Amino acid sequence: MRYWLVMPAAGAGRRFGDRKPKQYASLQGRTVIEWSLAPFLADPSCAGVVVSLAASDPYWPEVAGQLARHPEHAPDLIIAGGGVERSQSVRKGLAALGGRAVAHDWVLVHDAARPCLAPQDLQKLLERVASHPVGGLLATPAADTLKRSTGEPRQHGCPDVEQTVDRTGLWRALTPQMFRYELLCDALDRALAIGRLPTDEAQALEWIGEKPLLVEGSASNIKITSADDLLLAAALLKARASTHTLQEHSP
Repeated sequence: MRYWLVMPAAGAGRRFGDRKPKQYASLQGRTVIEWSLAPFLADPSCAGVVVSLAASDPYWPEVAGQLARHPEHAPDLIIAGGGVERSQSVRKGLAALGGRAVAHDWVLVHDAARPCLAPQDLQKLLERVASHPVGGLLATPAADTLKRSTGEPRQHGCPDVEQTVDRTGLWRALTPQMFRYELLCDALDRALAIGRLPTDEAQALEWIGEKPLLVEGSASNIKITSADDLLLAAALLKARASTHTLQEHSP
């Protein structure tokens, strides 16, 4: 099954607390973005990869050099401009596929700061969504008790609880998210034309009345937003590598 990947990577990651954007943080001998790209670069079904970057990004050339030396680097790698908002970067990435992707091609969008996507989750998404008329996304059912706050901090610099939210039917959206090229372009164009900024691709599709498929993925597919997340990602990748080594040497 042939598909394209768009990876928005123009964010500054101000919450991360480092001078480098989080996608360029060091993680187990690579940068975060290299880990995020790896499952797609190793997948023969991936026809091409678009990375949307901030103007004059000083960190990408070194990453590009590293990728060129990896044997799994097979799909075409295309660089596009980025936007102020994630949805704008995604739209510019889709525009860079003009003349390559056709209307009904599948496009996957994956966060540059999600380095722990398991290849089996990627394949699960591809298999489950392949016959769906709209598309879908990896997600995990909400497991924790959810609280809605009153808003602004009050006593002790913390907000009060307003209510406990029923988590029945609630899911935590992950990436990749997978939609037809023309449909995703149209949904984003319609949102951006009236100043609406979807927080993910599925929301843009929801706004035009579509109902994307929820495909349950692993909770280990975390997004790096803080230094603590980086430590957790390192532990997850190390454990995965150890498991792989044990499987290779088992009788």
